[in-house]
Amino acid sequence: MLDLAKHIVNQKTSTFEPEKFEDHYEAALTELINQKRSRKPIAAKARPKGENVVDLMDALKRSIANDRGSEPAKGKRPRKAAAGQKEMLLPISGKPAAKAEAKKKSLRRRGPGKRA
Repeated sequence: MLDLAKHIVNQKTSTFEPEKFEDHYEAALTELINQKRSRKPIAAKARPKGENVVDLMDALKRSIANDRGSEPAKGKRPRKAAAGQKEMLLPISGKPAAKAEAKKKSLRRRGPGKRA
């Protein structure tokens, strides 16, 4: 990890060129001070709207509206599989009968009246 950090720092290291640096905060503060000096009303600036910006709340609402049309009837939702479950587990019919049959066979081997 230390080698990776050194590599990243070395790749991103360059000389500082102050003429390329633009301080947006200082420019906005200077503009605000000039507005106050000239006694102009100060109002919040509108944020610039990006071209490829997606409103997440609108996208979520559209998604929910689309899902409601394909929703199954209430009370008939499929059960979720447990973690690690690879196939549907169903009760095996006849399991209690198999235990009873095994018990009968063990009693036959021992004979009548004998207990284990």
